Amino acid sequence: MLRVSNLKISINEDILVLKKLILKKLKIKEKDLIKYTIYKESIDARRGKIDFVYTVDVDVKNEEKLIKANIKDVIKLKETRYIGVQTGEAKLKNRPVIIGSGPAGLFAALLLAQRGYNPLLLERGLDVDQRTKDIYNFWTNRKFKNNSNVQFGEGGAGTFSDGKLTTRIKDIRCRKVLEELVNFGSPNDILYSHKPHVGTDILKGVVKNIRNEIIRLGGEVKFDAKVTDIEIENGEIKSVVVNDVEKIESEVIILAIGHSARDTYKMLNKRGVKIIQKPFAIGARIEHPQELINKSQYKEYYNHPRLGAADYRLIDHASNGRTAYTFCMCPGGTVIASASNEFEVVTNGMSEHARDQVNANSAFLVNVLPEDFGSDDPLAGVYFQEKYERLAYELGGKNYNAPAQLVGDFLNDKVSTSLGSVEPSYKPGIEFVDLRECLPEFVTTTMKESLISLDKRLNGFAMHDAVLTGVETRSSAPIRIVRDEETLESVNVKNLYPCGEGAGYAGGIVTAAVDGIKCAEKIIMKYSNI
Repeated sequence: MLRVSNLKISINEDILVLKKLILKKLKIKEKDLIKYTIYKESIDARRGKIDFVYTVDVDVKNEEKLIKANIKDVIKLKETRYIGVQTGEAKLKNRPVIIGSGPAGLFAALLLAQRGYNPLLLERGLDVDQRTKDIYNFWTNRKFKNNSNVQFGEGGAGTFSDGKLTTRIKDIRCRKVLEELVNFGSPNDILYSHKPHVGTDILKGVVKNIRNEIIRLGGEVKFDAKVTDIEIENGEIKSVVVNDVEKIESEVIILAIGHSARDTYKMLNKRGVKIIQKPFAIGARIEHPQELINKSQYKEYYNHPRLGAADYRLIDHASNGRTAYTFCMCPGGTVIASASNEFEVVTNGMSEHARDQVNANSAFLVNVLPEDFGSDDPLAGVYFQEKYERLAYELGGKNYNAPAQLVGDFLNDKVSTSLGSVEPSYKPGIEFVDLRECLPEFVTTTMKESLISLDKRLNGFAMHDAVLTGVETRSSAPIRIVRDEETLESVNVKNLYPCGEGAGYAGGIVTAAVDGIKCAEKIIMKYSNI
């Protein structure tokens, strides 16, 4: 196979033109082209026009002749299939246990089930169907459930998000993740889209299908199964305790608890598992009309039928040495209430696959460093997050309304009194406040400076009527559960595999899933499945 890149098609040309471009690039006749598949599709909106740019994998006759011709943008394709690791020989007395059913836990359990290890997957929250009902009840009626919310439950926090699958890591396991997602119900275009996403509406079915496959292959999935303690003996993990009563023994445990399992962090720290502080970021959600973003990014093509809702990714280095940036941008989406504990307000963003809502939103964050925590406690970052989430709850009226401010008023230190052209999407509702009262001073100062700077790069970013809704604090875990780089085990507890975003080793659906696969591989390489 050959990989042919940089094939451009105008926005008004049909995709069928791609075949002609391949033949022209390779200087071959149609009879010499056996087949081709799109590997990547991206959009080039520079220079006042819009092109679709393709990379394709091509099967041709006389391949070696074309390779020797040294054609620009044409290379011989390297192996792109995921090849599993060899099975080990050590005997397992008990089945592997995975704690957490977010992307890391799901994919670790799936791989172990596919390889015949009959894993047990423990999830503190509820199944995705019941979880969906509980979340919408919270958004509509303010009825919060500790074990069934945006952070806890089947599929993890990513299930109620935009479902972005972008990643910067170059790992063959990424392809396996995407292919498995397609196998279980995701749209096929995630295999080649430059910015693939699934959408929360489709993700709910996908995670349920993965769960059913794990069970079909001999695994077990338990919901409402919170790990409340662990047993360590002579520096090795021996068992976990579920819901304070059930003891489950296992020689190997994958810890994929997610970035919001603060009670589990505290339990692990108490049991002596090595944990260190880690930087993260906090700020607010910023919400604009989606049409404004479309016009800014696509100009006169903004309503073209081949273009979906436009996105953006912005970063600014402020004069105080801090960095402000947008994160988890949700085109055509909503701002959602994402608390994982009572009496706290946390925001996040969510889009369905169609991305067809009237507003665009993104986290607008400022970096936070361990020295900002004011303590050497490994969990100081957790307490830092909790402080501002509780302040947001108080300012919002102690009823899960979120504190909010129009951007124009935020820049002028004024409490907003009425909405403008942007109707905020956050439910159950908002309360106008001065956001300086629920965010650190260095965060709001940086946000103000960067709003003005970024507006020069994305026209309208600092529009007066845009809405800031706070607080967003869960950009990533505030801790790292330290593990050995080679074995992926905890540095001081053998056979305990800290994994994914909650352990501080991932930053999104794909990277977390890849990390889950890597931890599962370590178990497969060491132990027999017989």
